[in-house]
Amino acid sequence: MGQAGPPPTYASWANPIEAHLGPLRQFTIANSDHANHTVQTRALHAYLRWRNANARHPDVLAAQRCERARVRSEKGIRWGGRPLPTAVA
Repeated sequence: MGQAGPPPTYASWANPIEAHLGPLRQFTIANSDHANHTVQTRALHAYLRWRNANARHPDVLAAQRCERARVRSEKGIRWGGRPLPTAVA
């Protein structure tokens, strides 16, 4: 039995790293006006240092759960790869 590969590109909701990339983009890139790449890199590093120092903080864990749920609902997919049932009107 072989090792499982990375999730396919169309399954971002199944990739655990997405829970980290959303907040990273939000806190360091979104609505930013960095003077240059060096300043942006410093902001990324500062966020990563903070994130690593607070990795088990309940607020950080809750934010990760919310981000995973948001990505899954955006894709209309639940865990297990099956689409969410559509509501009958």
